[in-house]
Amino acid sequence: MNRRQFTRKTAMASAFLSAVPFSGFNFSTVPAKRNLKIGIMWGSIGVGKTIAEKFQAAKAAGYDGVEADSHLDRNEVIGASKATGLKVHSVCDSKHWRLLLSSPDPAVREEGVAALIVALEDAKAYGADAVLLVPGRVNDSVGYDECWNRSTEEIKKAVPVAEKLNVKIAIENVWNNFLLSPLEAARFIDQFNSPFVGAYFDCGNILAYGWPEQWIRILGKRIAKIHIKEYSRKIADSQGRSAGFNVKLREGDVNWPAVMAALDNCGYNGWVSVEMPGGDTPEGLKDLCDRTRLIIET
Repeated sequence: MNRRQFTRKTAMASAFLSAVPFSGFNFSTVPAKRNLKIGIMWGSIGVGKTIAEKFQAAKAAGYDGVEADSHLDRNEVIGASKATGLKVHSVCDSKHWRLLLSSPDPAVREEGVAALIVALEDAKAYGADAVLLVPGRVNDSVGYDECWNRSTEEIKKAVPVAEKLNVKIAIENVWNNFLLSPLEAARFIDQFNSPFVGAYFDCGNILAYGWPEQWIRILGKRIAKIHIKEYSRKIADSQGRSAGFNVKLREGDVNWPAVMAALDNCGYNGWVSVEMPGGDTPEGLKDLCDRTRLIIET
């Protein structure tokens, strides 16, 4: 084969490889470096007594931000955020379990909506873009349909406020016997027909009755925020369901590579916040942050 023939054949081969991807590998699916920021939920910061001390502890441990509780002293939160450089990226409605929007008592539901609005206003004051909300709970006195209808009607009252403040109401999947499938959760969110109602997806909570990567794939762009939490089905089976949380990050049954791949595929590039025990010492807080960073780099 002379040089001219070799050059021609090489060019043809290159053109063919450019047009036809290798079997089982698509270059377009390779994600860029993940641009996820690491936060921590307020209740997981076990170091420090004051708001300022908790922010300082989170900063020292390596977090990028915090998920604050609602109904804290706003000036103190803003001051601590500025002093440490940590962003308050979301707010958890700290009243939603006590003031359930599914309550049979209209007065309780009214208080619950008022508390949600305060949480939205807190978020706006901090520059956060989402509020975590547990929408209700099904039990022996509240039927599934009643929980759906009541929580829907009450959330609708807060949606105009969320839209005005540019803060999303993010529905979390929790052990409340409600929204037990991703298709149903998606339908619940979609009925509001507003970009200001979304999902706050908890990776660990779902292990009791599902697989997080499946939920992420189905919820997709509806996901506003992510909670990083571990769970062990083996421990739950032997010691009780709640005991399943007594395991360190990356040592339980969450398939973190599959979770990260699902987030890549739906284009999620926001915050992941740790909600785990173990942050009662500076070393524990740092360990949670370091383990979360390893998850992101999976």
